[in-house]
Amino acid sequence: MHKSGLAGFIIDCKTEDLDGAAHFWAEALHLPISEQGLEPNPNYRHLAPGPGGLNIEVQKVDHPSRVHLDIESEDVPAEVRRLEKLGAKVVSKVETWVVMEAPTGHRFCVVRGRYKTTEDDGGGSP
Repeated sequence: MHKSGLAGFIIDCKTEDLDGAAHFWAEALHLPISEQGLEPNPNYRHLAPGPGGLNIEVQKVDHPSRVHLDIESEDVPAEVRRLEKLGAKVVSKVETWVVMEAPTGHRFCVVRGRYKTTEDDGGGSP
């Protein structure tokens, strides 16, 4: 069985001022904006890791503003198949991730995981 789990939250913002949106959320969540070690992308601003190391990003979007979560997996296609069996539907495939919709209507993404090896953490958990 492949490993998968909560990667973090993405704050989707329908805005022309992504830097302003990122500043608001950074201040509101007490997490500084951090681009350290990440590839620059004009549609994303990364905040410092949240509680438990959760990834939190502010993303510029064309759809109404909302918050969605990312599920990370070491095997994206296998995780997508597993979630489809639970009733989720694929909405679209984007670069290396898949946008899905839960039976409840919530959108979420399945992304490549950043799992440690068993030797790294003593237990093989994300």
